[in-house]
Amino acid sequence: MPERRRRHPFYLFMGALLKPPMWSVYRMKVTGFEHVPKRGGFVLASNHFSNVDPFVLAYPFFPRRPLRFMAKSELYSPLLTPLLNAAGAFPVRRGEADIDAFRTAVRLVKEGEIVAVFPQGHRQPTDEMELHEAQIHSGAVRIALAAKAPIVPAAVRGTDRLSKLGPFASAYGPADTMEDLRSLPSRKAADIASKRVMQTIYELYATL
Repeated sequence: MPERRRRHPFYLFMGALLKPPMWSVYRMKVTGFEHVPKRGGFVLASNHFSNVDPFVLAYPFFPRRPLRFMAKSELYSPLLTPLLNAAGAFPVRRGEADIDAFRTAVRLVKEGEIVAVFPQGHRQPTDEMELHEAQIHSGAVRIALAAKAPIVPAAVRGTDRLSKLGPFASAYGPADTMEDLRSLPSRKAADIASKRVMQTIYELYATL
C-alpha cells in the first residue's frame, strides 16, 4: 500500500481546536464506527445537510486518518486555496462532468486515502431525508468501482440546526465491496449500487 500522506499542521490545529466543542457544546454522538475499515482506501458516502457535515464525519477519524473532500471550484481563491489544500480538499466543477476530479478521487482511494462524497450532490432539506426523496447521483460508487475499493455508508443528523447547539450525530455502516456487481456493465452496476448505498444511508439516519 502506498504511504499515506502526512497530516498537515493546519489540519491538526483545526482538529484540536474543533473537537472539544463538538463533544461538549454539540454533544457529538458516534455509532457504528467499528464498521469502518482500519486500513486501506475507501469511499465514505453520506447524506448532506450543511457545510458542517465534513467536520461531523471526520470527527471520529481525527487525528489518525484525515478525510479527503471535493470542494466546489468557486471556493478556490488566493486566500482560501492554501487552507483548502491543507484541510485535504480538492476542487470539483459542479454542474458538469469533471473528469479531473473523478480521476483525482480514484487515485487517492487507490493510494489508501478516504474520499468522502455526498451522493445527493448538494445540500438537501431534512424532509427529503425523512421521506426518502433525496436525489441520488452515482459519483460515489463510480469512484469506488473504478478504484476497486469498498464504499462505506454513513449518515449525519443535527447539522441543519446549528443555532440550537445540536446534538450532532453520525453513524457508519458496514463496508460494501460491491463484488456482486463488478461483472455487470458499469452503468448498471453504478445504478444498483447507488440505490443500495442510499437505502443504507436512510436506515442509518433513522437510527440517529
